Amino acid sequence: MGNIPLSRRNALLLSLLALFLIGIPAAEAVMSSYRTVHSTGSVKAIGVGVFQDSGCTQALTSVDWGTLEPGTVKNVTVYVKNTGNAPATLSLQTGNWSPAGANSYLTLGWNYGGAALAVNEVKTVVLSLQISASITGITGFSFDITIAATG
Repeated sequence: MGNIPLSRRNALLLSLLALFLIGIPAAEAVMSSYRTVHSTGSVKAIGVGVFQDSGCTQALTSVDWGTLEPGTVKNVTVYVKNTGNAPATLSLQTGNWSPAGANSYLTLGWNYGGAALAVNEVKTVVLSLQISASITGITGFSFDITIAATG
């Protein structure tokens, strides 16, 4: 560009600049297209709450079985609510028994029949603790109760 007169060089630079600013983006716009599509959804969430009352306003944090006689069954009514956004099936587990081996003499069951709970459905469940007639050496006990929901 050193031998090109200044006015000719300026015109050439302006032409290149115009081509860049006007021509290339215009060409790209003609050669491409796009569309934005909005999307929504939800993530399946499984949740369960255990309550003392049928209105599900008082969370159940512990069960006091009281003083029990060998060979008897003690029932406690609880209310289980599906707090997730999908139907859920419940399961019952126990653990952390104290003293160790207490679960050989104490058995926890319930009357839940296995039907899935709909979203926000509340199920009245009776927990039943059975004490073996042959229990010996245990004057106090504790254990954890886990009610799990799966979808």
